[in-house]
Amino acid sequence: MKKMIYSILSVKRNPEKLNALLVGMKGISGSDLCAVSFGEITAVVSDVKRAELIADRSNAIEYAGVIENLAQQFTVLPMRYGSIMESAELINKMLERNYHEFQQNLHEVENKYEFGLKIFCDSEKLKSELKIKSEADTQTTENSATEIKNSVYKDYLDKKLKEHRLEELMLTYVNSVIEMITGYLFRLNTVNKFKKRAITTTAIIDAVFLLDMERKDGLIHVIGDLQNQYPRLNFVLTGPWPPYNFVEIAIK
Repeated sequence: MKKMIYSILSVKRNPEKLNALLVGMKGISGSDLCAVSFGEITAVVSDVKRAELIADRSNAIEYAGVIENLAQQFTVLPMRYGSIMESAELINKMLERNYHEFQQNLHEVENKYEFGLKIFCDSEKLKSELKIKSEADTQTTENSATEIKNSVYKDYLDKKLKEHRLEELMLTYVNSVIEMITGYLFRLNTVNKFKKRAITTTAIIDAVFLLDMERKDGLIHVIGDLQNQYPRLNFVLTGPWPPYNFVEIAIK
């Protein structure tokens, strides 16, 4: 029967603790969990039937729940849902082939947790405010368009120019927020990943941070300060999570 891999763990010569934990846990569809080990790393797996591979909400929650429970006791590298291999023997060989890379990744995330940050805004209101601030440039735009004032394309070009300027203003604003966040987080020694959103959405920034768990209160304080500095934005911090976004390995 096929084996589904939930995560790669660092057991550090303490497999008994993991085995005791797995006895009281279940995988998707109530399947039993077991450990496949090579050296000091272990893959937590369960048997899986073809019908159980459906990525529905129930299976996804059960899968994430296993990883969450493991992360409370061990350093883990979460595997993507649907990571399947044919047998425990093949999993063991995979661990051997990638042993150095797994060890390196486990070292990078040891004693660290992931936090997520989404920044929301009233995008239309924010764009309107930025548009007002850019009115000082309107005269320049009109001057540049004088030469084609009799062209049938004048209105179209003016519209596109204004849209382009607004997009640039929005991007500059988002970059300034990201710069402010990274400046605040520098002293917490975080690893940051930012994703900018389109200006048509309410979420303008989607970020994840990796930091020592003991610095959680510092992160919460930083986000609170930023919320006060940017009252037009809504900062939503989530976590701690297993390090889903900080596993840097291409499995061979």
